Amino acid sequence: MSDDRTYRVVLNDEEQYSVWWTDRDLPSGWRNEGTEGTREACLARISEIWTDMRPLSLRQRMAENANA
Repeated sequence: MSDDRTYRVVLNDEEQYSVWWTDRDLPSGWRNEGTEGTREACLARISEIWTDMRPLSLRQRMAENANA
């Protein structure tokens, strides 16, 4: 089955990434990262940029505790 839809890379306030169809409105709490293309290209982009899977709030707490 061929997937000829165009996707975009999206992220939320916790800097968690996902793919979303370009012809649909983004779900609440998500914003466009800027990359569009095939699903595979978007997933490849996410693999490049999402190197720390911890949510932003956890990374911030851990940094605060390390500086305390």
